[in-house]
Order: sequence, then structure tokens, then C-alpha cells
Amino acid sequence: MPRHAPVPLSEVDLADIDGFADERGYAQFDTLRAEAPVHWNPEPDGQGFWNVTRYEDVWTVDRDPETFTSTRFVNLEDIDDDLADARRSLLETDGQRHQALRHLIHREFSPRNLMKNYEAFLRELTKQTVDRAFAAARENDGEIDFVKLISADFPIQVLARLLDVPSEQTPQLIAWGNEMVANTDPDYAKVRLDDPESEKYKHLPFRSPTVLDVWAYGNELRESRVGGDGGDLISILANKMPQDGVPLSQLDFNNYFSLLVIAGNETTRHAISQSMLALLEQRDQLELLAADPALMETGVEELLRWASPVYHFRRTATRDVELNGTEIKEGDKVVMWFASGNRDERVFADPYKLDVTRTNVDHMTFGKGSPHLCLGNNLARLEIKLMFQELLPRLAEIELVGDVRRVRSNFVNGIKGFPVRIREN
Repeated sequence: MPRHAPVPLSEVDLADIDGFADERGYAQFDTLRAEAPVHWNPEPDGQGFWNVTRYEDVWTVDRDPETFTSTRFVNLEDIDDDLADARRSLLETDGQRHQALRHLIHREFSPRNLMKNYEAFLRELTKQTVDRAFAAARENDGEIDFVKLISADFPIQVLARLLDVPSEQTPQLIAWGNEMVANTDPDYAKVRLDDPESEKYKHLPFRSPTVLDVWAYGNELRESRVGGDGGDLISILANKMPQDGVPLSQLDFNNYFSLLVIAGNETTRHAISQSMLALLEQRDQLELLAADPALMETGVEELLRWASPVYHFRRTATRDVELNGTEIKEGDKVVMWFASGNRDERVFADPYKLDVTRTNVDHMTFGKGSPHLCLGNNLARLEIKLMFQELLPRLAEIELVGDVRRVRSNFVNGIKGFPVRIREN
């Protein structure tokens, strides 16, 4: 990825969504890491927040939920106290309740369970996705949209299996995920977060009316599986008691389900897209992986470092605290920029060089070993690894043939589409 022109500290504004266009966000991160690693950022419609951009500082915040809580919400939006419980999901809990909610489905995502129950299915599904992409390319002079036919197709098919829903539902699941998590992008959001009309939906996650459709669908699934013995995620949420003895409320289920729709789709898709684009731009790495697919066993960690599909998560200080010499007050918003930590030259030599032979890549894409470590991190790793092991050896040729379209967001580091021409060996 070509380095963007440096951004003066006086011009850095990570609240400006459009400031992330053309990856200018990374240039802002570079400036902050060098000059102001804990930096106050005003907001036009909020209280402002602290930018935390160095790897070690991000890790300090992420591993300490007692000082930096998630219960005051994890996105930049300020949530009214009277609406907090209605919008609270697994992401916005800490402590014993958080552990109890995670534990409900934790076993389904363990490496052992994934290998036992899903690896063969995933390998076949990967092959089917790649087969369809090459078939479409043959019908269109070799051209396809990589996101539509590969990055988006594969993870959503996996999610459909985990939820035990028909594959015909996958386009709707993709659309819902886009509308919720990319709620600042005019191509996706029915009502953009920065549109005054979103005030009507402030009681809903993401201020998105789409959430109501997602909840209605989830509850149809739940009602059909209550009392059953299914092993899918919906059946587990419908029938299993959390280990703290507090059953899921209706709102608990609603918010858990909408989180699954997003987490099972958006992040893996964007990681695959960003990785493929990086391999196109740094072709020596593409050639390495194509020649030796076994490199993906460890190379997947470097791709995840590079891709950083989620730019940030936010915490809130529970007490006055000092971070890297800067005084943070109780109640201040503290934003961990994972994408910046993954480019920290103090931790990763030559961080703007994709190097699939890099060893011990302790990236923070999934939250490292924090209490909020991404539940699906093992599944995402497996999906990405299998996709590139299947795709790259079959590619005789791949080239970019149009503009890369990025999601308008300072939360999700996503690609909406990029046209490529491909030819099979």
C-alpha cells in the first residue's frame, strides 16, 4: 500500500468519517503515534474522545475492563443513560455477565469443534465459491467483482450453516449486515448515522431501522426452535441457560442475534477483501502463497494484521487515570485504534510491508487476549486460510481493472467492491 502524504497534527481528526477516504486514516495514525500517542479529539456532536494509537497503549486499555469499561458502549456514539439497557449487547457488558453470555456459544467456536464439525464442510464450500467465481469470469471476459463473488459469498454461507437457515437467505443477511455496521455509508444505510432523521431510531442499535427487520427474523427462528435439541446457534440461544443463572431476556436475544449477523459476515469479508488487494499491490507475496499454500498456516496472521477490518473500539474511563503521561478523567471516552496498533513500527518492522513469512505476528485485530477477544476469531482464521489456499494456486492471472470502492466509515475498514480480471490455471 503506498504511503499517504503526511498529515500535520493540527489537521488530524478521527471523528471525520470522510477523512478516512483513500486510506488517509493510516497517515493520521502515523502522525499520532509519532507526535501525540494519546490525543484529544473533539466531536461536532459529542463530548470528544481520546485517540489511543500505539500498540502498547491500546493493549493497556483493552486488557483492563475495570479501568476502561465497555458498559458505556463501544462505538463513538454517545448513548443516553435511559436507552443504554435497550441497546446493550454482549459487546457492552463486562465481568461475570459478559463471561456468561460468551460461554453460551464459546464451545462452538473452539478450534477442536471447528475442525471436527466444520473443516470438511468449509473446504467444500470454499471450492464451490471459487468455482462459481471462475464460472462467472468465463461468462464475462474474465471480469468479476471480487467482493461480491468471493469475499461476501463465502463467509455468509458459513453463517447460514451456523444459524441453520436456507442458503437462499444469504443475500438478505448480507444486506442487513451492511445496513447496520456501515450505517455511515450512503450506499448501504437506509438512514445514515449522521442524518438528523436517525434521532428517530436512537433507541435501536446503530440507530438503524433495519434492526427491527433483523430482530423479527431472528425471533421467527427462535420460536421455531424453543424446546428442540438442535446444535445451531439459534437453538443454543433459545434453549440454553447462561452459566450465571440469568436467562436471556427478549432484548438479550435480539441484540445477540443482530451481533451474530454482523460478526459472522462483515469482518471476515473485509479481511479477505483487504488481503487480496494487498496481495495484488505486493505481488511478491501473492507469488509466495500461490507457490506454497502451506505458508497460509502462519501467513494468515500477517494478512489479519494488514487487513484490520475494524478500525477501532471505544471504552470509557471509570476513574481518573494516566496513560502514557496523559491525564484521562473519569467518564472520558477512550478509543483504541486497532488498525494503528497493527502498523506500529515499535512492534512490527517495516509495518507497511506485507510479509507472509513474518513470524510471531502478535496483531490486535481480534483484541489479542483481552476479555473481549473476538468469539469468532478461530473461525475467521480458518475461513481466510482455506480461501487463499484454494484460490491462489488456481489463479493463472489476476489484475485490478477498475476503482476500489471503500466503505464510508471510521469504524469498519471495509471494501464495497473492486473489479478484477481473473484466469484459471
